[in-house]
Amino acid sequence: MFHHVPRVRLGLSIVAALGLLFVAGCGSSKSSSSTSSSSAPAASSSTTSSTASSASASSGTSSCGPKPGTAATGTPITLGAINTKEPGTDFTDIENMEGAYFACVNANGGVNGHPISLTKLTEATQPAQIAADASKLTQTDHVDGVSGSSSILECTINHSYWEKNHYYVIAAGIAPECYSTPNYADVNMGPRYSSDGAEQYVLTLHPSKIVFDQSNVPGTGYIAAGPAALAANAHVPITQLTENVPINDADSVALKEVDDAGPNGAVVLNFTPPEALVILQAAQKLGLENRVKAWACSTPCNTDFLATSLGSKWDGKFFVNAELADPDATNTPTMNLYRAILKQYGSDVSGGIGAFSEMGFTMGEIAQHALESITGPYTTASVNAAFKAIKNYNTGMLCQLWTFGDYPLHIANNEDYTVTPDNGKMVLKQGCTLISAVDPQIAQYRAAAGTAPLAPGQPSGS
Repeated sequence: MFHHVPRVRLGLSIVAALGLLFVAGCGSSKSSSSTSSSSAPAASSSTTSSTASSASASSGTSSCGPKPGTAATGTPITLGAINTKEPGTDFTDIENMEGAYFACVNANGGVNGHPISLTKLTEATQPAQIAADASKLTQTDHVDGVSGSSSILECTINHSYWEKNHYYVIAAGIAPECYSTPNYADVNMGPRYSSDGAEQYVLTLHPSKIVFDQSNVPGTGYIAAGPAALAANAHVPITQLTENVPINDADSVALKEVDDAGPNGAVVLNFTPPEALVILQAAQKLGLENRVKAWACSTPCNTDFLATSLGSKWDGKFFVNAELADPDATNTPTMNLYRAILKQYGSDVSGGIGAFSEMGFTMGEIAQHALESITGPYTTASVNAAFKAIKNYNTGMLCQLWTFGDYPLHIANNEDYTVTPDNGKMVLKQGCTLISAVDPQIAQYRAAAGTAPLAPGQPSGS
């Protein structure tokens, strides 16, 4: 399932900040392209495929474009993306997978004969650098649209810039502004709403108390507000904890969580897999896994690596919110195309099959769908109008049909799955379930946009 790493849904190197909002860091921005039909990492400038892949028809990738085996040769449609990349925090699998998707499209006819050229920029959580990246995309690279961005701070720093310049960004967000401003729409739901989903499931088990524990970083208050609202509505006491990461004394953390929860309580975690794993392994070493009614976690824990590492003692006791379809349990044309594109074009997707690469694939297919709707020239105005106009698109990866729309805020993904460990894999425990509108931001979004329909073929949780 993975190239050179253990099988994970969220590769350990690329999820070190999915449960975080802000981290400090330093580094330099660089741009690269992944629109070539070659699966090798490309050079530092944006390029476009000019050679069709002769293997596409036999490999199962030919359905990504309208003319199997025929390379697109028209004027490129230019897109850009900004992803966080620094030691311990690497979201570039997302833009790399979107680039792999576009490489497949370009090798099989493109979009109305045009290849898609993706300029990929990386940043290291420096505000000035992130602002400069946005300016580079628009003023130097002259991109027609922005799709594939995933960053800890980018939404916070650049949302006003995109609004001023009329760009509508398709992203996988982290910061509050990714969900509370008009010019972003995300394929994921971020740490707050994913934590909501994890807690929402354990509340169905009627615990007497909730303990919510997460990394001690700026932004924890924003994340914690969602679970706090759900617990209050259920009249269940909640204790909010934070931990400095990396965790140095996991035994103490596990003991504190279990003692605070009590024998009929539940522990909900919002950590990356390495930190969640050390907590859960400490609990198992100390014999604490059965000392509470349930354990749960937000999306970063949705990894077969974690399920395998924990072993069978956690089967059916640990419940994880999942934002995209389970690759293990899903056998559909969309999932099979995702696997085929990853295999043929995704050698620079270091985490392999997993939620990050699923996000990149999903943003690629959404962008392609929007671009196919354009008649006439591909310009900044026409591309962004097409992105904004996306309505009720079936990605094949998300519970709901996906809409951008003209709304003051966007939480386009707000219905998720629950998975649980079973024999070393994460398997479906509950089908698609709406995140509760008890969270006031979910309620605000639904008041503006309504509730998107369940996508055809998706398992309903109710």
